[in-house]
Amino acid sequence: MAGLIENEKHIALRSADSRGRLSPHTESNPGLSPHIDLIRRFEADLVPENSFHHADHVRLAFAYLSEYPVLQALERFCAALKRFATARGKSQLYHETITHAYFFLIRERMARSSASDWEQFAMDNADLLIWKNGILSRYYQPATLQSDLARRVFLFPDRCC
Repeated sequence: MAGLIENEKHIALRSADSRGRLSPHTESNPGLSPHIDLIRRFEADLVPENSFHHADHVRLAFAYLSEYPVLQALERFCAALKRFATARGKSQLYHETITHAYFFLIRERMARSSASDWEQFAMDNADLLIWKNGILSRYYQPATLQSDLARRVFLFPDRCC
């Protein structure tokens, strides 16, 4: 499964390389799908804070969407991200609009894609892996995404493409 490496006591998600692809890990839990393995490790809080970046969020959303119906995947993904942030004393970093917008962009891209695995999906959708000045700038005004309201609840896009 791409994105995980064994790191003594913790499992760390690697950041994307210069092409936006996550590096493969060294070992996996045999018998589990790579997506379930990633989800379980994240939900068990085995991911150090400094190793979970934007591309890793996208990879995790892809895993949830690969394993669960879309609404269940969204609920589990959001709950896991909130727990992750809260456990590190950074609950204020969770952003509902950004989380949901990326989640449904990933879902749409998966539905349109012929990619059967994460590596191919990531190569085909590198724009989803860009954080600064990324894809959401096409759909949202900067002030909207910076608002407290957007942080608390999902807001629909307010910029025409």
